[in-house]
Amino acid sequence: MLHPQARALLQLIEEKGLPPTHTLSPAEARHWYRERRFVSQPPPPAVAQSVDLKAPGPGGDIALRLVRPVGSAPATRLPVLVYYHGGGWVIGDLDSHDTLCRELANGSGCAVVAVDYRMGPEHRFPAAVDDVIAATRWVHANAAALDLDGSRIAVGGDSAGGNLAAVVAIAARDSGDLPLAFQLLIYPATDMRRGAPSHQSNGQGYLLTRDTITYFHDHYIDDASHDLDWRASPLLHPDLSKLPPASVLTAGYDPLRDEGLQYAQALSEAGNRAALVCFERQIHGFITMGKVIDEANTAVALCAAQLRHALQ
Repeated sequence: MLHPQARALLQLIEEKGLPPTHTLSPAEARHWYRERRFVSQPPPPAVAQSVDLKAPGPGGDIALRLVRPVGSAPATRLPVLVYYHGGGWVIGDLDSHDTLCRELANGSGCAVVAVDYRMGPEHRFPAAVDDVIAATRWVHANAAALDLDGSRIAVGGDSAGGNLAAVVAIAARDSGDLPLAFQLLIYPATDMRRGAPSHQSNGQGYLLTRDTITYFHDHYIDDASHDLDWRASPLLHPDLSKLPPASVLTAGYDPLRDEGLQYAQALSEAGNRAALVCFERQIHGFITMGKVIDEANTAVALCAAQLRHALQ
């Protein structure tokens, strides 16, 4: 029951002979990821403001991009989503997810601050975690100066970014001084042990493969014991209670599908408000592919509506 548009995309990739990510160097993989977006992503919509910023981080300055939604007045203090891009902690950047961040801003009426965290293999776990926590703290501390509402902050991300968003939500709860109102987790990686059934059933043939997941994992994690660290595997945190309301979005033909399901269930069983929506006919990464997959636009609209409701 794979969506015909997803099937057509997979067939096109095969016909073009595009190399699988796990056969490329990190530099090559980053290049192809940036270039591929022009085939599958809609053009970036107009917004009221897009400005690049820098926040101090543990490894040097962290690049950020603040987007304010179309129609918003310059001095209006807006709620904000702090967004962490996907790409296996190895690929992706502010540009690869710029269209999605603009769509989420326009659809929700919220500002979005995208975070360009350090990635592997140059900077291994927990460098990405340290950066996204530092960046989110900076946004909170400087909210007023940025015309943002520091009492209405959400975190979100897709894939590796969804993993990081879940981790930031736990870290913020534990620190007690970084109030978060919502977490948007788009097909998140939540368990580095990679043993959920969907890793087997969806591990080949649907764009993100087991080989590519291993490639990403091994460029990010250099010690097998880190798989059990909740900062890598938030599903394994012993206490998932008292976390911000969550929306978890998954795809039916994604190797990470069951990790998202398991995390949503664990959040609910711990007493949190958590909603799970699975796009049963879709593949990993589809939400950025609105140029060729119509359901991507439905998913973006859904996420934007949830943000608007959570941060109103």
